[in-house]
Amino acid sequence: MFKKYALLLTLVSFSGSVLAWGQTGHRVTGAIAEKFLDANAKAQVNAILPDESLAEASTYPDEMRSDPSEFWRKTASPYHYVTVPVGKTYAEVGAPKQGDSVTALAHFTEVLKDKNSSLADKQLALRFIVHIIGDLHQPLHAGNGTDKGGNDFKVKFFWKDSNLHRVWDSEMLDNRQLSYSEMTDWLSRKIKPADIKGWSTTDPMVWIAESTKIRDTIYPEEKELSYDYQYVFLPTASKRLEMAGVRIAAYLNQLFAK
Repeated sequence: MFKKYALLLTLVSFSGSVLAWGQTGHRVTGAIAEKFLDANAKAQVNAILPDESLAEASTYPDEMRSDPSEFWRKTASPYHYVTVPVGKTYAEVGAPKQGDSVTALAHFTEVLKDKNSSLADKQLALRFIVHIIGDLHQPLHAGNGTDKGGNDFKVKFFWKDSNLHRVWDSEMLDNRQLSYSEMTDWLSRKIKPADIKGWSTTDPMVWIAESTKIRDTIYPEEKELSYDYQYVFLPTASKRLEMAGVRIAAYLNQLFAK
């Protein structure tokens, strides 16, 4: 019994240490995306996930990470991030042998394009696409390769032990004490037509370049973070959620175009 309990704690700890945006952030990106799907993409999405919103779909790949199957425990683990050392571009370093977010996005895109794919395979692919695009907009999911995307960069956030990855995943967002639907409403109101036009690139190289540029500015000199850090960087995190939502929609609109 003790061994089983210890294993459970290990799995929960592992799965919780590498999530991007947390539940709230991912759901916000999915909910924003739904607002900008064109009619064709909306119909295709509804056909694949008839009883599931993109907000719900967005968190599925994280929720399944404690599943004991080899796919979820090993194969899919690298699908949530890319590694780009400081001073490099993703094109220069490429994907590792086990794959990463970029290779996974390409794979799941092909699954959705394939008319012979089963409904279950298409459902998994769509959930992953929504999730991966969200991940690539969290700056620390384009890690520099030295600290597990900020997980090893220990800080105190509002006087509690934390790490930089967790601060960006969830703690800054959760400090607002908003539900994902409230945050979606607040952020969506700020998205202007010019933003949609300027953000609607479907090239993951652009998203990664933006994230690495931000990543290199967010490591603090002081390890005790509170109001000042949140004041400076919460607007950036919020904008990345907005951009991810718009780009999920743009990607699906392009993918499902007749």
